[in-house]
This record gives sequence, structure tokens and C-alpha cells, in this order.
Amino acid sequence: MNAPDPVLITGVGVASAYGHSLDALADGVLAGRSVVRKVTAFDVAQHPSQIGAPMGPVPCPDGEDEAAFRALYRLEQTFRWCAYAALRDAGLWRVGGLRLGVCFGVGAEWMQGWEEDYLAGGRHVCLPDQDPPGVVASVAEWAGADGPRATVSGACASGNHALGMARLWLDMGWADAVLTGAADAGVSPLSLAAFGNLRALSRRNAEPELASRPFDKGRDGFVMGEGGALFVLERASSAARRGAPRHAEMAGYGASSDAFHMVIPSPTANQAADAVRLALRRAGVAPEDVDYINAHATSTPVGDTMEARALHVALGEVAATVPISSTKSMTGHLLTGAAAIEAAICLVALREQAVPPTINLTDPDPECRLGHVANVAQRRRVRTTLSNSFGFGGSNTSLVLRAA
Repeated sequence: MNAPDPVLITGVGVASAYGHSLDALADGVLAGRSVVRKVTAFDVAQHPSQIGAPMGPVPCPDGEDEAAFRALYRLEQTFRWCAYAALRDAGLWRVGGLRLGVCFGVGAEWMQGWEEDYLAGGRHVCLPDQDPPGVVASVAEWAGADGPRATVSGACASGNHALGMARLWLDMGWADAVLTGAADAGVSPLSLAAFGNLRALSRRNAEPELASRPFDKGRDGFVMGEGGALFVLERASSAARRGAPRHAEMAGYGASSDAFHMVIPSPTANQAADAVRLALRRAGVAPEDVDYINAHATSTPVGDTMEARALHVALGEVAATVPISSTKSMTGHLLTGAAAIEAAICLVALREQAVPPTINLTDPDPECRLGHVANVAQRRRVRTTLSNSFGFGGSNTSLVLRAA
């Protein structure tokens, strides 16, 4: 019987409000530094929530025409930069002779493009035949990837879904390596208005850095952020032949669906717990072997308590002691890009042997009885991480990353 050939992450590319590299992300989250601030890119006077965590300008990949790159929608700029950085990190930038798949978590991509174009005076919203290709097709052609391609849209869980599909392609032998992950660039007038009118966003406008408060009794909604991450997945045997980096093993992935409500999670939390248990079972990991949990917790009253309940159902007594944090307290909620950036933060925890904190956690909600890493990062042994992402519509995912 052949020994298992693990799936590794051999390349990573990051875009975030901290900067556009894994190192910049690591420095920010381990310092417990919030990047939430008042939105100044457009007039927010009429918005109930006036804060966010937008990115700065996305770097242009080496060798690309700067003017042509800046003409792309911001979302495509983000994906191209992350793709370039991940493939370069893995040693696969513009390397031929292998089947490179592309699987991205993407949400509302044409709507974002229509909004940017409309605000600049264009009319693409009325002329769909003038829309550019989807970001998966565009990036795949640009990067010379000739393997399978897919777009996955599962709300805030999209990044984990994309990683799960990419892993399946490798298991089925459809690709030699897969570029996968998710990103979002949604701090815009339309998104801020839509989520603000849903009363999903924090209205702590006078104190932006204190607004995102996962698991805290004073939480009043999430804060929108921007960015994302892309990863190169490949078999350990392939990585060894190439001498590629070994950031982590993608050890397990679990998914489930509530089918309960468009925006409210199921109060039983059983389906979310199922996603956690499935990820651990596929990874062959017992609850007591988890060293760090990156929580989905967005800072909403209902969502945070549901996740705490789900973790107690899935992990039993371990849920009260395993180190856990919600890095959305610092980065804001990246929506479609959330699962991917939080997978990258798990890579940081594995690399640095440190657990990032939940900042602004000054009065923990007694209904969220967990092993909180509050306000200050902890240096500790980290070999196995669990990352939860639960999306609107009841899309539940959990990802296990393990030291390679």
C-alpha cells in the first residue's frame, strides 16, 4: 500500500490593508494593530457606518505595464498581484510543462466592476457585452495556466470552499498544482450602504479602531475590510522534486449548509459543528491536538454566540481552553476574501509559533465561553490550526492546516 502523499501549500500571495505580503500581514496581526479607520475615498456622510479597512494601492507585478494594470478593476488588480506573488513564491511563475488549475472564491465581481465604472462616468452596467472576462479566466490566461478552472461563490466561506475544491482536483489527478484562494475589494458606496442598511455594520464611527469587537459584550456589528490571499497547492512529492517551500499541509476541510435563513445562522449550530468535525476527521486530528483556532467571529451579536455554541458541540470541553482569536478585530471582515486571509494568518501562526489576539476584547460575552487570546499575541507551540468561515445563507466551512 502506497504511503499518503500530503497536499502542501508551497506558495502564498497576500493583499491587505497592512501591506501586500505575508510578512506585512504577520507584523500587523501579531502586533495587535487595527487597520480600521474612517473611510475617506468617497463621501460617507449619509452612511450609518462610516468606517472600514480598505487597502492601499495594489502593487503592479514585475514586468507588467503599469498603465494597463491600473486600468483594471481593483478586484482584478488584487487577484493578479496575489497570483503573481503566490506563483513566484512557489517557483512556478510562468513555468510551463505542468497542469496548473485555477480555482478562486469570488463574489459579485461584475457588480463591483459596474459600480467602479459607473462612478467613473461609464455605462457598463447597461452594456454587459462590454464587460471584461471573469477574473478566473482573465488571471488564468495571463498566468499561462492551462489546467481546470472554476469560480466558487459561497459568501464569506468562499476561500475555504475554493481550497477544498482545489484539493479535490489534486486528489482526482486533474491538476499538478492549483492556484486557489479568494479576495475582495468591497469597501465601496454600494456595499457600505447595503450592509449598513441591514444593520450588520458597527456604527462606532467615532472610535474606528475599537469598532470591531468579536466575542465582546459591547459588539454592535462588523467592519468591512479588503484584501485576500492566493495559495499554490501541490503534492508533497512534487514539492520535494522542485525544492519548493513548504508553508503548511492542507490536512482537512469540512463543509455543511444550514439552509436556515438568508443572513441569520441556525440557532442550533449543529451544521456549523458538523463542518468542524468533518475537517478534523479528514485530517485525522483529535480536538485536543488543535493548537490554535482562527474564529469566523465577525463581531455580530448572533454570529459570535452561534460559533461559540458550534465549537462546544464539535470539540466538547476542549472548546473552553484551546487558544482562539478572531483577527477580524484587526483586519475587519473581508467578506468573500475572509476565509483566505485567515488561512494566511494561520500560516503566520505556524511560521512564527505565535497566536494573534482578538483585540478590543475587554468584556467577554459569557455566552462565548472560549479560550480567548485577548488583546495581546501569545508565543506558544503551534503545529495544527483550525480556521472557521461561515457565510450568509448558511455556508459553513472549516479548514485544518498543519505544519509541513
